[in-house]
Formats: sequence, C-alpha cells, structure tokens
Amino acid sequence: MSNIKISKQDLQLLQKKYTNLDPIFKKIEKGYPIQYLIGNVDFYGYKIDVNPNVLIPRFETENLVYKTIEYIKDLDLRDASVLEIGTGSGCISISLKGELESLEITAIDINKKALMTARSNARKNKVDINFIYKDIFKYDLVNNYDVIISNPPYITPGDEVSENTKYEPYNAIYVDGDPLLYYREIIKVSLNALNKKGLIAFEIDEDHGQELVKISKEYYPKAKISLEKDLAGKDRYLFIINE
Repeated sequence: MSNIKISKQDLQLLQKKYTNLDPIFKKIEKGYPIQYLIGNVDFYGYKIDVNPNVLIPRFETENLVYKTIEYIKDLDLRDASVLEIGTGSGCISISLKGELESLEITAIDINKKALMTARSNARKNKVDINFIYKDIFKYDLVNNYDVIISNPPYITPGDEVSENTKYEPYNAIYVDGDPLLYYREIIKVSLNALNKKGLIAFEIDEDHGQELVKISKEYYPKAKISLEKDLAGKDRYLFIINE
C-alpha cells in the first residue's frame, strides 16, 4: 500500500466492502479507478453508482449542474422539458430532477449498459426520468424542449489524459476525428427541438471555447452565448440562452 495514496474515507469504504484488500491495492497501483472499486460516488449530494460501463462523474460536471439550475431559475424555466444527451450514469439528470422536481427530463444514451446503470441510479435516488436508447446522429427530435444539456465526448485519441481514464468507456471520452463533432450535431438538431425561449448547456474542453462560441453564433445569431470558467479558471462551460 506504500505506493498508493488513498483517503481515510475511501479506505474505510474499501475495508467495509472487501475482506482482502491486497488485490484491490494492486488494481489501484495499476491506475484502476478507486471509484469503480468502491462502486459509487457522491455527486451533487446524490449517491451515484458507477462501474466500467459509465464515465466517473467529475467535480467540473457538478458545477455544470449548479450553473444550469441557476439559469433555469433566472429564465423562469422551472417547469421545463429537459433533454440530456449522453447521460451515462444519469448523474446530471438525477441532480437536476432532485433539485427541481417540476422538471420533466428525458435522457438518451447509445450505451444500453450505461442506461441500465442510469435507470438504477434514478430509482435509488427516487427521481422519475425518461431514459431512452438513442443515437443523436440518428435521432429525429420530435418533441420540443426548453433545456438541452450535454457533456459529450471531446477528447481525440492521442490527447494527454489521466492514466485511469483507460479503464473508463472509450466512447464516453473519445471522439475520432473532429473533437467538436457532438457539439456541432447537438446544436444543429436543437434548431428544430429547442423552444423559442430555451437554454443549451454544455461542458466543454478548455481549448475549444472560442471555436464553440463561433459555431453557436452561426446557428443562434440572436442568442446570448456565455463561455464560462471552472474553478481552476479554465473555459469549461458554454451556455446558449435563447430568449
């Protein structure tokens, strides 16, 4: 155990779950995410189960939820119809619904195993969300939404990332070719799916903020485009406010 750093709280959780920690420590030494070994994370005050079928929720995404909730309140969209694209563990939708019960939320993903985890997480957190197996590139959005939110893949193969991401689902992290592929598609389909008064909320890569602002203005020339920073001062969030 001398080669690895584990918080006292995480160690207690591991001791509670496993009788023999030696193979667990060996996995951690190889970079295996401790969150998968514990089996859940705390996200925005909600317990979210995680496994290798879903991306491990990050603190930056909690801030996306916080900022989106503030926009929903400011725009008086508390009874909004919300679409989350690429829900993974369901952490974003579950947090939004838990904080603003009057939201009607639909969450889609292309990974059936991830959707199973998301549905289970919603049940455990006692929130009602409509989870659907859909591919955004083949999905004709027939409903109108007040809010569209997404933290899509934006890392291209070869980019420098944390070692333990190799154990997380590839398609939730990486996009082959254009790193803005998902953003372009989501913004494009939103033209027929977002209500006249609506909000699009993205978590983004710090290096692509200005380019995404430009793309957003091309599709929404009259909207307010807000590029916002995370707690480390990096461009991390993009909001398109259509009023």
